[in-house]
Amino acid sequence: MLKKKDKKISPWVIAVPVIVLAVWIGWQLIIKFEGVAPVVATTDLPSAISKSQDLSLNISDKKSGLRKIRVGLLQGAKETVLLEKEFPRKGFLGGGSVKETPVDIPLMLKESGVSDGKVTLGISVWDYSWRNWWHGNTTYIEKSLLVDTHPARIEVLSNAHNVAQGGAGLIVYRLSEACPKTGVMVGDNFFPGIPGYYQDPLVYLCFFAVRHDQGPDTTLSLEAVDVAGNQSKTEFYHYIQKKQFKTDTIDITDSFITSKTPEFDMTGDNQKSLSPVEQFLKINRDIRKENTDTIFHITSRTDSVMHWQGVFERLPAAANRATYAEARTYLYHGKIIDHETHLGTDLASVAHSKVPAANTGRVAFTGRLGIYGNAVIIDHGFGLFSLYGHLSYISVQEGQTVHKGETIGHTGSTGMAGGDHLHFSMIVHDTFVNPLEWWDAAWIENNITSKLAQGIPVAP
Repeated sequence: MLKKKDKKISPWVIAVPVIVLAVWIGWQLIIKFEGVAPVVATTDLPSAISKSQDLSLNISDKKSGLRKIRVGLLQGAKETVLLEKEFPRKGFLGGGSVKETPVDIPLMLKESGVSDGKVTLGISVWDYSWRNWWHGNTTYIEKSLLVDTHPARIEVLSNAHNVAQGGAGLIVYRLSEACPKTGVMVGDNFFPGIPGYYQDPLVYLCFFAVRHDQGPDTTLSLEAVDVAGNQSKTEFYHYIQKKQFKTDTIDITDSFITSKTPEFDMTGDNQKSLSPVEQFLKINRDIRKENTDTIFHITSRTDSVMHWQGVFERLPAAANRATYAEARTYLYHGKIIDHETHLGTDLASVAHSKVPAANTGRVAFTGRLGIYGNAVIIDHGFGLFSLYGHLSYISVQEGQTVHKGETIGHTGSTGMAGGDHLHFSMIVHDTFVNPLEWWDAAWIENNITSKLAQGIPVAP
């Protein structure tokens, strides 16, 4: 009987798995021996550190994963290890299980014996690559830091800080070091101090204000936070004079609401479905608040130049129609519908009267401003601003320097004005203050000018 011829095995049956295995092994070796070092984000690290705070880093290794991090402080020949941490591996031969993580580094400088002065922060990070004889890729970063555990000293240079409720004040003081945040706290409100008026860069001016609703028991203090985060605080002599403000009742009619609502965009609220009272309250409450937020955003940025000089000008030949901090009650068909405070002075002259700039300054805003209608805001420097509302015409542009008495527009009845007049406000940083003070030459001399001229050389 003839034997069947033996079936030959194709060489590819053996070769293909061998090739696949070799390719897989080669690919795994490429992966395991990858050469991309870990990434350390240091952009948020401070330039100075105080005695007890944490530093935050973000480290990552998208390839083989994080193996270890070590952080130390070097001062002179002494190194203090702040953190040493290892990260787990996936399996016996796998990469790191952590690809990216934030890291908090406790400083505890006092316990570590680190003294004030320059130090070097050293950050080492390893990954799970098989390079460098299975020690992995390494990233090492050094950053120079300043250790500062002493807060800035505050020296008050001015005196007699007498402030009226709803009024403004000025304090002059010196710091022992430049601080990124410093100023006066009035209750819960912060007014930033600004350098630049004097030759000494460590002498600051701070215009501050007491709101109309803050009484004589309001606390005032000077504060400073240095670059390392150390905080200083000191109280200074002051006196707050209590004030009583007028009240007024205003009748709101359908014709007034109908004539005014077209100036306001309430399309998102389906204006047609709102009753006249709802339309009025939307403007008088919500839009008023939006306008105030806009104003304070504008007044949060100011020139460190004293643009103004002397008494502020008033609209010529004008009669007072409403006063600062006047508490208003709004009636509709004899029923109380709202309460608001009038934070300025209304001045009425002949229709479309020329409006002069109350004092020299830079125009910080022009345009529509809700309840104030067409408005202009002037920055007089160091956080002091004037606002002109209800204008029929504006004749200046943002960024323009205007001088005291220069025409900036004409009076009108835009916004929520019931007739042609000027709404005039004075603002210190984010607080409306009483304009009467700034129209008073004696008040300016006693509370501002005398404090600026206390023998400290003014910057050229």
